[in-house]
Formats: sequence, structure tokens, C-alpha cells
Amino acid sequence: MGKLKRIMIDGRNLSLEKGTGVATYARNLSYCLHDLGYQVEVLYGNRAAPGLTDLMKEIAFFDSNAGDIPKWLQVLRSAKEAILAPLGYQATMVPITDVVIKDAFKSRLPYFDAIYNSPDLYRKAHGLFGFFNRLHKVHVFPRPDVVHWTYPLPLKINGIPNIYTLHDMVPLRLPYTTLDNKRRYFKLVSKIARTADHIVTVSESAKSDIIKLLGVDSKRITNTYQSVSIPDKYKNKPAEIVQQEVEGTFGLEYKNYFIFWGSIEPKKNIGRIIEGYLASNVKTPLVIVGAQAWKSEEELKLLYDDNIRALVHIGNETRVKKKVIQLSYVPFPLLVSLIRGAKATVFPSLYEGFGLPVLESMLLGTPVITSNTASIPEVAGDAAIMVNPYDTRAIADAIIALDNGADLRASLTAKGFERAKLFSEDAYRERLKDVFEKFI
Repeated sequence: MGKLKRIMIDGRNLSLEKGTGVATYARNLSYCLHDLGYQVEVLYGNRAAPGLTDLMKEIAFFDSNAGDIPKWLQVLRSAKEAILAPLGYQATMVPITDVVIKDAFKSRLPYFDAIYNSPDLYRKAHGLFGFFNRLHKVHVFPRPDVVHWTYPLPLKINGIPNIYTLHDMVPLRLPYTTLDNKRRYFKLVSKIARTADHIVTVSESAKSDIIKLLGVDSKRITNTYQSVSIPDKYKNKPAEIVQQEVEGTFGLEYKNYFIFWGSIEPKKNIGRIIEGYLASNVKTPLVIVGAQAWKSEEELKLLYDDNIRALVHIGNETRVKKKVIQLSYVPFPLLVSLIRGAKATVFPSLYEGFGLPVLESMLLGTPVITSNTASIPEVAGDAAIMVNPYDTRAIADAIIALDNGADLRASLTAKGFERAKLFSEDAYRERLKDVFEKFI
């Protein structure tokens, strides 16, 4: 039997402490590549280890506070970096053994056969791209057979095919919803469009944008869509256990709350979700799960107004109960239970390259209110209520319809299960296989 072909993916988003949609994409990609029979290697850009032993390198990979780097080691590494600069950034293998107990990282780690690290790689590469306007080389020994960059990064590995995923063109289509330096972003994706061996994206909508805005030949770009990998122990957990977790942990009534999850940022349309929810005047609470990001204060300003509080009479007491509940972080197993225990998902995002929460909801049997824009109709089909995301009245009407309509909820749940099969892991693996077989 021949030696397994090696595919390297970047760990740029996988190393972030808070999960992102791109991190989910990269993690799912790693497992699918493994299932296809490839050896999977992941390239991180974490802080350099404060020592030279294998043990200290492993510890430093899992803990950024492993210790200060001695002056002599800083000088040694700086001299080595200067000598090897013509080759590009140097990546070395991180020894992964059973010494460090990794159970706490299971939900965040990708599948890997080997892990490499190039200290501070992604920050340095982005900084230098602004000056030199070129993709910087990364030197890995031995070289993998293919590298798949899961994000638009100013990096390449010479001598092998370089594949890049461009998830969407949001910084160019909705520039006011992101913090990217738009001029630099456009230069970077234009450079990738010209030099990549192949481009992967996640919807026909995104593919159309990339072809139109960057002038990419349609033969050089493939839409693989996405899939969602949720372990059976969470996805198929008995309903009575889900109910206990939802009610015991959060004080919510099972199947009697709406939910949104994702980053609190302008693209996610949180402000209009809250406006539409309040305008619906339903008694069912709204749960918002997500870390606050750029402009989050503006998106959440209604949360701090008395309008979102309701007076509840219990015996002779009058208590104030929040109609909107904000949770900045929920562990993945509990998030799955929260989604399963919700009456419906509310996700009328302004623009998505794919829209993972829509697929996750359908897969978990939760009805969805979502947008009629960009890629989302491709994902949702007829298995969701789609609205104009800028129309708060339409959002309110959809919330009322699902709050009152048990038959509607049941119908959307059934349709959602069927729709989710189009984006199964098997279907995703086949689409990926078609891409990589062109290069291996």
C-alpha cells in the first residue's frame, strides 16, 4: 500500500480562543480529509516556546503563558530567522504526546496526524503584506503534497499546489459591517485570485461574487458547500435530558424560547432581531448567545432599555423578568441542547457565505426564521421562513407565526431534516474528493 498523501491546512482560526464559523469550517475539513484517507497536518502560528525541549514545546502549544523566553534564546532565534529569511517563514513540528492532558481541548482541536508551528506567523504575514504586496513563503520540511488555506491568508508553500477558501466577499459587498482594511483586503484576495492553484468556496452565491468581483475563471473555482459535524452523543441525546439541561442550567422552559447564536456584529443583524422580537409582543423569551464584537454596543442597545423587561406576578410578589436573555458564552454540548430545546431559531443575517446556523438548526430539528438574501436560500430551500432581513415587521410577523403555529413548526422541522441531508458529511466528502483528486 502506498504512503498516504499529506494535506496541510492552516490553524489560523483554530487557534482563536473563541470559536468562529471559519474555525468550524476548518475543523470539519480536517475530519473529512482524514475520512478521505489523507494524512492531515495543521499549521499554527502560536507563540514560540520558552525552551528547546520537546516537553516545553508541547506545553507552550497548549498554554500561551508557558513562561518568558530567555534573552539568549531570543537572540539565537532572531539570528536563525535572519539567516533563513530568504526561504521564508520556518515551521517546525510540535511534539504531541500523552504528557499534556488534552481533554479540555477536544471540542476545539481539529483532526491531525501532525502539528506544525511557525511563531507569530499570521500576524507577521499580514503586517508585511501591507508593505510588500506579496504572498510570503512558508518552509515546511518535509513538504506536504497540498496545502489548503481555509481563509484568505498572504501565505504560500512553494513547489506544491496551494488551494485557498474564500468564504464570501462581505468586506466588499457590505464594507460597513466589517473592520477589515478594505483596500488591503481587496489587494490580498485579488492576489490570491491571480496566483492560487485553485479556489474553494461554500455557495453558488459566493462563487458568483468571487467570479464577478475578482475576475476568476469559473474553471478555477469550486463550490463545495459545507457540512455540520455534531457528535451523536449530543445530537441524539434523549429529549428528557435536553429538557433537564435547558431548564436546570438556564431557567428556560423547554421548547418555549427563541434562539440566536453567533458573533454580535453588524452583519448578524442583532439590532433588527431585537426590534422585530419586541414588535411581535410575544411572551416567549428570546435568547441571544454570542461574544460581543465590533459595534456590539449599538446592536444591543435595546437590551438595556426597560422595554425588554416584563412584570411577572408570583403570589403577592411582583418580579421583573427579562424578555431577552444574553449569554456571552455557552460550551458546545450545552449549545447543542439549547438549540434542540428552542421553539425556533431566529437568524435573519444581512449576508452569509453559507449560513451554518441554518443548517445546524435543521439538522437538530429546530424550525428557522432566516434571510432571503445571498447564500441562505440555497441552504434553507423551502424548509424555513425567509424574510427580508432589513424589514423588522417581517421578522416580527415570522416570530408570531412560529410562536402560535404548532403545525407550522412541525412542518418546518420535518422539511428541515430532509433538507439537511443535501449537506450531509458524505455529500461534502464527495465534493472535497473531486477537488483534491485534481491535484493528488
